[in-house]
Amino acid sequence: MKVVIIGGVAGGATAAARLRRLDETAEIVVFERSGYVSYANCGLPYYIGGVIEDPEALTLQTPESFFARFRVDMRVRHEVIAIHPEGKTVSVRNLETGAEFEERYDKLILSPGASPTQPRLPGVGLERVFTLRTVEDTFRIKDYINAHHPGSAVLAGGGFISLELAENLRELGMEVTVVQRPRQLMNPFDPDMAAFIHSEVRRHGIRLALGQTVEGFEERDGGVDVLLKDGGPLHAGMVVLAIGVTPDTALAKEAGLELGLKGSIAVNDRMETSVPDIYAVGDAVQVKHFVTGQDAVISLAGPANKQGRIAADNICGGDSRYSGSQGSSIVKVFDLTAASTGVNETNARKAGLEADAVVLSPMSHAGYYPGGKVMTMKVVFEKGTYRLLGAQIVGYEGVDKRIDVLAAAIRAGMTAIQLRDLDLAYAPPYSSAKDPVNMAGFMVENLAGGVVKQFRLEDVKALPRDGSVTLLDVRTPQEYAGGGIEGFRNIPVDELRERLGEIEAGKPVYAVCQSGLRSYIACRILAGHGFETYNFSGGFRFYDAVVNDRRLIEQAAACGMDLP
Repeated sequence: MKVVIIGGVAGGATAAARLRRLDETAEIVVFERSGYVSYANCGLPYYIGGVIEDPEALTLQTPESFFARFRVDMRVRHEVIAIHPEGKTVSVRNLETGAEFEERYDKLILSPGASPTQPRLPGVGLERVFTLRTVEDTFRIKDYINAHHPGSAVLAGGGFISLELAENLRELGMEVTVVQRPRQLMNPFDPDMAAFIHSEVRRHGIRLALGQTVEGFEERDGGVDVLLKDGGPLHAGMVVLAIGVTPDTALAKEAGLELGLKGSIAVNDRMETSVPDIYAVGDAVQVKHFVTGQDAVISLAGPANKQGRIAADNICGGDSRYSGSQGSSIVKVFDLTAASTGVNETNARKAGLEADAVVLSPMSHAGYYPGGKVMTMKVVFEKGTYRLLGAQIVGYEGVDKRIDVLAAAIRAGMTAIQLRDLDLAYAPPYSSAKDPVNMAGFMVENLAGGVVKQFRLEDVKALPRDGSVTLLDVRTPQEYAGGGIEGFRNIPVDELRERLGEIEAGKPVYAVCQSGLRSYIACRILAGHGFETYNFSGGFRFYDAVVNDRRLIEQAAACGMDLP
């Protein structure tokens, strides 16, 4: 059996290694048009910033090491220019010599990945306008910075690569501006959770131009002007386009393979395309979202690796199935860690799901043990069934392990209530006896059982201020004096029983505290005395962060720039 693989990196290289482990006699050939067959995409921004100093550290395998270990014929700088399914051959061009030849296959795996989205805008091809996807892209950016020492950069796009690159360029001492058409960074997060990311970015001096559309680029004064639709130009020493990626599927289209969402390659759960003996994996393929069941294109290394393994299994006679992607991801943002899994509340509703959420602010470990830090968690679930749909966490220590627990819970089909039952490791330096994940389950259980009702951020503005309801802030007087929600009066929770006479009977009570815990206790006290109560989800800490972020975005919209 002869297997030809188009493209290396996560999907193609994984498939090649798995094929060899399953079949010692198969002939395996990989064609990779770049000069690197297996490299760490996610590490590229950190090489530019100098965190990773050795360029060889980016290369996970070389053609020589891959051949030595697996006897796989890895041919870099070779581009497949056509697929001929009827004759089971591919046309290949050697990019070093220009020579072209035909290569036969019994089975073909497509792992072409995705290319940086290149908008058709004036000036995209300018010398100082870069994209970042490959090792070669990384070296070009690094060499330009070393040679020209630009003092500033504009990054078009607000996703993973842009955010990581923004941090690394800022650490090099550059003035950095991020331009993003949506009014938030990091679309896997809901806008309220993205507020915490915005705050950290601003705190480190990065300027945000959210809700701004780039219309082109012009060279001026030894730099580049970034032209905005609704504002003056931004001038910088260099520009990096990081507005997303597009499935690289021209070969598949020309060969007559069925395409899907965003021009991706349609595959079944065995990673088979519409043409017999041709498989496809990685960033170029359409998959099912594990939570919504809808078609999706999810460009992440984890799914690509799994898909490569599944394709290899099936080529070797197995019956492996890909059950879908849920988009689990994590990113470092200076001192902050932001992670998500499943679907956020916004996208759940777009998918037609009746979604609700709880927001909590637990400590990373036991409060009495030194060094604990607050994280913000948002756990999304389906109303009625309480099916766990997704989660987002922004914080410092312990974010990664909590998001992985929640990702596993989603994959296991658990409800949000069942999070209470997870038996998680506890010692004071690492967690609390009631882990934050357990706490989320307790909160959803209380909602489901009618122990408490909640009101959300989007409900605050519509609350009547005419006296028909009681708006109650149960923090300490000192906290209350530092700022609160308009119309909320202060009675500290520890004085509440003695001051019940100050709360008019028969009126619903809407309670808030700093994180949601004391106001929950207040709601239980009041409910025990016959009051109808509602607890504010997330507390004033959450409210203040989100409202302040929205105010800054609105101010920026007026002048086209968000000053840190």
